[in-house]
Amino acid sequence: MTKEQLGALIMDSKDSLYRVAKSILKNDADCEDAVSEAIVHSFAGLPSLKKDVYAKTWLTRILINECYRILRLRKRETDYDESVSLQESYDNEYPEVYQDIMQLDFAYRITIVLYYIEGYTIREIAGMTGDSEGTVKSRLSRARKQLRKIYEKEAGINGASELAER
Repeated sequence: MTKEQLGALIMDSKDSLYRVAKSILKNDADCEDAVSEAIVHSFAGLPSLKKDVYAKTWLTRILINECYRILRLRKRETDYDESVSLQESYDNEYPEVYQDIMQLDFAYRITIVLYYIEGYTIREIAGMTGDSEGTVKSRLSRARKQLRKIYEKEAGINGASELAER
């Protein structure tokens, strides 16, 4: 892959990259930093890309690693309080579904975004996150259950009894 092809891929994937970063970091400034650093690292590491067909997955993995690095830095600086970040996401104008996804536990959040929003396969997600395919499937299942609880709470439904009546 040439640098020009990588540049075109980055331009085509910029929204996708931002959504992935947002699912991990939540803070807009951190997301922008992570995407920028991932782009720099991808150009520097371009010779390590073995197959061009995996370029987007490779780029996303670089981004995920960069997001984790930023989280580690934030953890050292101060205790990174997710409730503050969650409030920031509400202050911005994000779709309601995306705000509900931001309420999920971290591991579930990234898995849901990669699978349902970005369209990666379970195998690709497992490769990106370093987890087994079974773990990815379990996280998707648990995330769906957490989202269901969130939606039931928002709708004022008290569990399965009211769902059965519908």
